[in-house]
Amino acid sequence: MEIQTDLIVDAKGLACPMPIVKTKKGMNELQAGQVMEVHATDKGSTADIKAWAESGGHQYIGTVEADGVLKHFLRRASGEENGEKKHPHVVSNDELQSILQNNEEMVLLDVREQAEYAFNHIPNAKSFPLENFEKNVTELNPAHTFYIICRTGNRSDVVAQKLTEAGFVHVFNVVPGMSEWTGTTAGLE
Repeated sequence: MEIQTDLIVDAKGLACPMPIVKTKKGMNELQAGQVMEVHATDKGSTADIKAWAESGGHQYIGTVEADGVLKHFLRRASGEENGEKKHPHVVSNDELQSILQNNEEMVLLDVREQAEYAFNHIPNAKSFPLENFEKNVTELNPAHTFYIICRTGNRSDVVAQKLTEAGFVHVFNVVPGMSEWTGTTAGLE
């Protein structure tokens, strides 16, 4: 699966602290919620970049190694962690896990960025990034039951509201979402 990003930063051949310096500069070019890919050859860059991202409130998504190059994926903070949730129909992670275990008929939409989904998602969840909502909503059948998940419950709240406004009746926001999901996952790692 090719991971789509908004910016690629080349830090190959650079030693500490330069991968972090270039990462910080690249992050400043991104808008909230966008994803950056940092290419580095410094083996210590994984721990450094992960710690830097988390200390700045950004999301460290994961790292893939290919041909001796570490490809780090980060998402610029969007403030979603403190957002207000408005969709009235909410289920917990535990409730969703029970629904999945009982094989109840439903559609699970993961509305995180494609890179977030690639690294870690619930098996059989459909990748349905918020940014592509308008383009992809016509693929959905309003008669189905939908559970919407993201990292913290905020992007999924927005999609749940949009689906309801579009006439979908059985729509549930999953809170707190993937940030605290303890069930089965699939992905690159």
